[in-house]
Amino acid sequence: MKLFLDDYISIFIHHSDLMFTNYVKKKLAPFNIAPEQNLVMMLLWEQDGLSQNEISIKLNKDKTNIARMSQGLEQKGFVKKVICPKDRRAQRLYLTEKGRNLSEHVLPIAEEFHEILCENISEEELIQLRTILSKMRENLQ
Repeated sequence: MKLFLDDYISIFIHHSDLMFTNYVKKKLAPFNIAPEQNLVMMLLWEQDGLSQNEISIKLNKDKTNIARMSQGLEQKGFVKKVICPKDRRAQRLYLTEKGRNLSEHVLPIAEEFHEILCENISEEELIQLRTILSKMRENLQ
């Protein structure tokens, strides 16, 4: 059976992700932070002092990508890198005051985005969506 472009669920998910990312990108632009950098910041707001390796694992991103994002966040003054005394090859990221203050502006954007996405969707449907997407991810492992 030949599938047409619109038949591929992966393309539908990809297009949805692009819409999500573009929406968030516009909202974050005034704060000089990209959506992917914001993911790192959200992790640090939950638990300051994570290593770049821990961030890499939590975000399922390669270490090079995390190192580049960390460097950008450091240049913007949101984080500072500290060499881990137990393993001098490892670096931990700590929020600066500017980085902590950023949460006051950015977390409401994340919460609003979540509310907009989930509008008119029941809790049961969200659980079902998460279950289906988890199964798809497992299929690729």
